[in-house]
Amino acid sequence: MYKASDKICDLMSHEEDAIQIISRFGLEMGVGEQTIQEVCESHGVHTPTFLAIVNYKVFKQSALPADIDIPTLQCYLHNAHNYFINFRLPRLRRALIEAIIPADPTTKIPGLILRCYDEFVDEIRTHIERENEGLYDEHEQDDQRITDKLTEIKDLIIKYYPTQPTSIEGTVTYTLICVMSDLWHTERDFADHCAIEDEILRPALIKANGEKAKTKKPSGRANKLEQEELSDRERDVLIQVVRGLSNKEIADVLCISMHTVVSHRKHITRKLKIHSIAGLTIYAIVNHLIDLNSVE
Repeated sequence: MYKASDKICDLMSHEEDAIQIISRFGLEMGVGEQTIQEVCESHGVHTPTFLAIVNYKVFKQSALPADIDIPTLQCYLHNAHNYFINFRLPRLRRALIEAIIPADPTTKIPGLILRCYDEFVDEIRTHIERENEGLYDEHEQDDQRITDKLTEIKDLIIKYYPTQPTSIEGTVTYTLICVMSDLWHTERDFADHCAIEDEILRPALIKANGEKAKTKKPSGRANKLEQEELSDRERDVLIQVVRGLSNKEIADVLCISMHTVVSHRKHITRKLKIHSIAGLTIYAIVNHLIDLNSVE
């Protein structure tokens, strides 16, 4: 556990996430031999709150300090929001385009992967706007859903990215490797960001408001199972979904009830671990369930 008397240069040298943490508190490099407390105090940052974030990120230690400062914590989270929206996600999109667009021009899969990413960004933007309005308790299920979407994008690239000739220098391959690494880091960073809200900010707000502490079941991800095969009827439903039909239209075309359509769609999502229409379209293309020319 890091303490206020530890040198902040040691923290920054030994912990991968330290540079990111200090930037979100408005701290800077060039710290010399100063302690964590000295640097925090010189920048007007509440030291126990800073240490709460550091020790959570490094050791997953979520014990709530007795004197945590909520405005300092909210400032940290606000700066994290700005980082995601204004830097990390746009930069990742540019890198994604550079990596996937050189793929086989006869396939539409790269464009569909990019559409999945844009849907993810739209959702995370809405999520952050709600948090900036202080709506932390109303959307607790958003966190896992958003990280699942990022996992889905990684899986789509891993499973369905079209093969292509590698240049002599390997530039395309290296670019794609860097993108995958960025996706992993973004997923972990956002998951930690959400956990800090759940494990530190919410309890601090509850304590400050004098409310009874609320318990939240861990949102640990279930063990991943092997991908299951779709049934013939599920394939039929998937094809109609990809074609853009509504649940009612699918029910009419396949002569089944809407309840059955909804049930099949849930099974498709569970089996494939794909939630977006663009991702399902990629699956349908790769598995020859639809004609490529029919995809808009």
